[in-house]
Amino acid sequence: MEHRNEILDLSFEFALEIIEYSELLDSNRKYVIARQLLKSGTSIGANIREAQSSESRADFIHKLKIAHKEAIETDYWLLLCEKAENYPSPPIGMKGMMLSIQKLLNKIISSAKSKK
Repeated sequence: MEHRNEILDLSFEFALEIIEYSELLDSNRKYVIARQLLKSGTSIGANIREAQSSESRADFIHKLKIAHKEAIETDYWLLLCEKAENYPSPPIGMKGMMLSIQKLLNKIISSAKSKK
């Protein structure tokens, strides 16, 4: 039986949502924000996945901290889209997914640090 990795699954699902929302922004000619959001939103999962094959605990923590920074940036772009006039609002549930990812990352980083 395959072991489920919640943060990997959630960040992958979130990246798919980000791709879809970025395409919607693109179709509304919101190219700059669409590109920024696409880069930061998909980078979260890429860094989490990269952390899975880290060379040390410090490397693992470092990669997850990068993912966390990307999550903070993504949250910023989503908030801008939500508040800006003439921008399509982010899909329902996207902010909740973002919060779940941030909480999980904090928990994993904190746990990894305490195992030193």
